[in-house]
Amino acid sequence: MAPIDLDRVPEVEAFLDRLGYGRFDRATLVAPIGRNEVWAGLTGSGRKVFVKRLIGGDEAKPRLRRMLAFERFKAARPVLADQVRTPAFLGADEDAGLVAFDFMDEARNGAEAMIEESFGDELARQVGEAIGHLHNAGPRAGEGLDDGAFPLPDLQLLRGLPFEMWHNLSYGEMESWSILHGDPELMRGILALCEWESRSAKVPVHGDFRVDQLLLPEDGGFQITDWEDFRLGDPARDVGAFAGEWLFRSILDIVSARGDEVVFEAAEFTHEMVLQRGAEKIERLRPRIHGFWQGYRAVRPGLDDEFAARATAFAGWHMMDRLLASGARSAKLSGIQRAAAGIGRTALLAPARFTIALGFVLGLEEDE
Repeated sequence: MAPIDLDRVPEVEAFLDRLGYGRFDRATLVAPIGRNEVWAGLTGSGRKVFVKRLIGGDEAKPRLRRMLAFERFKAARPVLADQVRTPAFLGADEDAGLVAFDFMDEARNGAEAMIEESFGDELARQVGEAIGHLHNAGPRAGEGLDDGAFPLPDLQLLRGLPFEMWHNLSYGEMESWSILHGDPELMRGILALCEWESRSAKVPVHGDFRVDQLLLPEDGGFQITDWEDFRLGDPARDVGAFAGEWLFRSILDIVSARGDEVVFEAAEFTHEMVLQRGAEKIERLRPRIHGFWQGYRAVRPGLDDEFAARATAFAGWHMMDRLLASGARSAKLSGIQRAAAGIGRTALLAPARFTIALGFVLGLEEDE
């Protein structure tokens, strides 16, 4: 993707000059896809730099404040900085909404590794450990971490969409919202999850944890990016989001040959075939979730009794979130996207019955 012309945003290179890196070599510039404006490339100093300008009106400033709060939080905890690796922070201009990091141009992201089948159980375990260490890092007096509610699920939008928003939706988005608004039981389940979350003990969380926010350098290891939603929150949200990523992938794989021992051919999927292949695909990818869970519990053994069920419910919500994102990118929802929403609904409404299926097992069950 081509970056926005820097001549239109001179504050970007002025920002780099103030940081001491010099201006971008424009022939090297790329713009990784994301919700913000991004420039990444080689600077006059020879350092590769990633600059992000947060957009979104009034919402952008608190996102930048949370991102900078995380950098201060990590810098004050050298042990945590070693346990939770992130791209090196180079500086920020809060007035301009700009932030700069080292650009890891050779790194793949976790979503690419997931699709390429190179995201293994051991990597999942290590990621679980890192998230566990983050959740163990208690806040200190005076740090003033955000403890507000997350933007999603948005209970106001679940009750109804403003006319201006509805008027600008794609047909796929209309279908997605209609699925939510047309299911009173699901709506009650989402509300119950939000109330459940509000009663949980709060710890530092990433808040928007997805596999595409993992960078995998060529020399090994991983780094976690995009800390715009960092705050005090329910740790089950991060754990459930990771599980939800793999659950969503498994449902998308129903219509693919990924992982099949024999070539699968079907001109049309029956309901029974979807159920059978869905169960097979979930079982195939469950070790990634279980590996993450093992790593997480190795550093956070004292979880509350409802944690696994709450994480499962968040995995279910993650499927709903993916439904809304899919609708925004689609003229019409596919049958498999609807199937993913159905699986998410089950996990959200009956999480205690779904925990073992996802790999969230406790105690003696882990040895079965």
